[in-house]
Amino acid sequence: MTHLLHPAGQACCPHELIRPTAEPRGTRRRRLWDLPAHAHCPVVGVCLSLATLRRVADKALGGEVLAGDYELHSGAVQECSRRGTLAEALQRELDRRHAIALQRSNAAKDVEALRRWWAEGLRGDDLAGALWATLTHPRCDEAFEEEVLHDVHMRQHQLGEGQGEERRRLAALRAQCESLQAELAQLQERHARAVAEQARKIEQLQAEAVTRRAEMIGRDTVVASLWDELRALKEAAPDLKPRHELARELETQLERSRSLERALSRAELAAQAQQRRADEAVAALARASAEAANGAGSEPAGLSAELAAQAVLCVGGRPASVPAYRRIVEHHGGRFLHHDGGEHDAPALLDGTLASADLVICQTGCISHDAYWRVKEHCKRTGKPCVFVDKPSRAGVVRALRQLAAAEADGTSP
Repeated sequence: MTHLLHPAGQACCPHELIRPTAEPRGTRRRRLWDLPAHAHCPVVGVCLSLATLRRVADKALGGEVLAGDYELHSGAVQECSRRGTLAEALQRELDRRHAIALQRSNAAKDVEALRRWWAEGLRGDDLAGALWATLTHPRCDEAFEEEVLHDVHMRQHQLGEGQGEERRRLAALRAQCESLQAELAQLQERHARAVAEQARKIEQLQAEAVTRRAEMIGRDTVVASLWDELRALKEAAPDLKPRHELARELETQLERSRSLERALSRAELAAQAQQRRADEAVAALARASAEAANGAGSEPAGLSAELAAQAVLCVGGRPASVPAYRRIVEHHGGRFLHHDGGEHDAPALLDGTLASADLVICQTGCISHDAYWRVKEHCKRTGKPCVFVDKPSRAGVVRALRQLAAAEADGTSP
């Protein structure tokens, strides 16, 4: 067995070795060393991965195997021809890995039933389990054993051809992914320009509305002053001739005031329409980003295990971005909670939401000071993992989730 620690360079499939010809009897399964020598190579190569083979060899030999993959495979095949430490370890590993296939194959009581069971296994997804269960079955005779080995040999050729096709498909998918990413970047750029333009128009209309409102207040003040002056004149000189002139001037001022009110109403309606269009543009951008991310397979990896069954509370954030945050958390098995940081939700509700959360993401740029200190004090007092994000964005939330997942895995606070 020491030849596994250094490359030996020997052949792995000695087909010329003498094989047993006795037909298996009874119900006892054959062991690895009971199989013919030319069956060891496909059994070791198909039923065990290289990583598993190296791990079993390291444990059985009591040290790190220094041989390369081919030398390791060749040495293991040679060791299977006799009962030894490595052969027994490989026998235990094969029985453990393919216990379900072994149990299912026990239903075959003769070689014909076993042949039908092997044909189903050859078409299924567990070729390794079917091979090990069939070769070690007590009803596997010499002729059927040759059929099984021939089938496995041809399947390996087919797998080699399939790998080439898979590589070509992978290259095509990568090219498609790059194209989708380029389209997504262009779409995001167009939407960003549209949102910026809508925001500029909204600002302009809001400023105009403020100006019109100030003018209207000034006009109301003038009208009130004129009414006071008119009353004073009436009291001082009830028969004063210019009284009708003051009334005409008052009417003129009232008409101007009504004109300003109508202009203000139109400006406010235009501002509301622009705000709705901006909200629709932001929502469309969020949907396009989510669809492109799903199509390109760009969801962040490595979080599912850490976020499973975890309640993630997001405090703050733009209303249009909250559905995207929810999809990110729930895609990785987490439960999404949200509090807008005092914009619409009552700050008093934040304490109860914090108590229900396992992980907290605080977007400091979109919450009130009271909500910020509530979050900070609660997480400090309870030791709950919390990440503070300055600018609300989907990428910022993903980075925060990664920090929380890393902190959760290490058992430390981010």
